[in-house]
Amino acid sequence: MNSKTQQDETREVTQQPSQAPTTTPHIVIVGGGFGGLQAAKELGKQPVQVTIIDHNNFHLFQPMLYQVATAGLSPSNISNPIRAILEKQQNTGTLMAEVTGIDLDAQQVLMGDRQTLHYDYLVLATGATSNYFGHPEWQQLAPGLKSINDALEVRRTVLSAFEAAEREPDEQKRRALLTFLLVGGGPTGVELAGAIAELVHQSLKGDFRHIDPSMTRIVLVQGPKRILPSFPNSLAQQASKKLKQAGVEIKTGEHVKEVRN
Repeated sequence: MNSKTQQDETREVTQQPSQAPTTTPHIVIVGGGFGGLQAAKELGKQPVQVTIIDHNNFHLFQPMLYQVATAGLSPSNISNPIRAILEKQQNTGTLMAEVTGIDLDAQQVLMGDRQTLHYDYLVLATGATSNYFGHPEWQQLAPGLKSINDALEVRRTVLSAFEAAEREPDEQKRRALLTFLLVGGGPTGVELAGAIAELVHQSLKGDFRHIDPSMTRIVLVQGPKRILPSFPNSLAQQASKKLKQAGVEIKTGEHVKEVRN
């Protein structure tokens, strides 16, 4: 594509959060998560111009998503505006945009609406997505827990299951509705299993007339031989003991082969 065509089809975004001279290096950070924010903070007092780009205008505290998923917290409790976090950094600006690509030759970040942003240095801190191990079709039936939308979807699924069970006259179908299977015994899976157990034994206690939420079956499936494999064994054993005391079934050394509705 020649330069004239490039100019016709794209619009350069001018991002100058400070009055620094044009020779000041421009560092673009893609991603407003922990890594991106930390990078921006470290650069706050350096002689550079910084632009942080994220598809949200807020920073999400992902470790607490399980609390939103089980109605323990609201989304606003775990999200803070990126601009407010970085408001004291005069050399830093924020753009809410969807990054669609990187032009390495032109040193440009490509964004939606055919916009571009030039950089001298680029930091990619876009985070991670849920791994379905070669089965992307499972995502429709088993959402991950990486965003507020994911957490709200899990919350709707969990709470709707209790409402459906309250209306269901068939005992077998009612038991199926009150069975929750969590795949993955890492920190998120362990925390979510524990939070669901707390929900059914405490928060929902006495709320229904035809079902007993405490009879809910919670199953945590883990491929490796123990949960929390990246943590010391003593911590994993303690977490396993606490979950079992809360009524969570733990199945280790098990691999999911199929997911059906």
